[in-house]
Amino acid sequence: MSKITVLGASGFIGSHLAKKLRASGADCFLPGRDEDLAGRELGHVIYCIGLTADFRTRPFDTVEAHVCKLLDVLRGSRYDSFVYLSSTRVYSSGEGEVAEEADALRVRPTEAGDLYNISKVMGESATLNCGGPGARVARLSNVYGGDFTSDNFLSEVLRDAITSGEVVLRTSPGSAKDYVSIDDVVEGLVRIALGGRERIYNVAGGANVTNRELLASVSALTNCRVEFEAGAPEVVFPRISVERMRADFGFEPASVLGEMRRLVNLYTEGMRER
Repeated sequence: MSKITVLGASGFIGSHLAKKLRASGADCFLPGRDEDLAGRELGHVIYCIGLTADFRTRPFDTVEAHVCKLLDVLRGSRYDSFVYLSSTRVYSSGEGEVAEEADALRVRPTEAGDLYNISKVMGESATLNCGGPGARVARLSNVYGGDFTSDNFLSEVLRDAITSGEVVLRTSPGSAKDYVSIDDVVEGLVRIALGGRERIYNVAGGANVTNRELLASVSALTNCRVEFEAGAPEVVFPRISVERMRADFGFEPASVLGEMRRLVNLYTEGMRER
């Protein structure tokens, strides 16, 4: 396997990616946060640097990670291919029921919550227009796995269910979004880096799961009590198409509901060890 450089290898996705590459015996380079990459031959780069749930409290860090650091790497280093990790959140203002890679994206600069989307879209544009012919974008949906300390939605749900026996949701039972396994993400990113033909790929589960379905599964496995706040809004994201990933790589992602027992066991063990 050709050399792969993982930027952001200390984060959730980057660390799992690095673990897989090491286990496979791949030639991987995992530079530190402030390591000088100017003039370096990086092989196939996977850019995992970014913020997720804490972007609202760290707007400057969000733009720095998604855009400014990216420009330094694109401008100053050499690589065979470059994969920028974006998010399917960029589809959140879309009007269609299904989100595809070629869809036009809508953002609102006056909305504080759209700073994340805007920074990701800027990162995508910089990658695709400054990164050369090997530049690609991977839009990830809500990634789940053994992310015990994260403030992401599913991590919080599992942590509350296991540690307190109670889950209170601030969105309605009918709210729905897409979830994708960290194992499927890692496998997909390596395939995109080494053999991607398209410029943008959705890396997702390909099916929405409602809060009602998710919490019914969690409650059955943990006996936790579930409560939805009165008047909680219903937030339904478009279904994410993964047809490009299927066509190019035979991508068949796992179902979060089918993996719930494994996730509960994983989080239970993780909580005991902390």
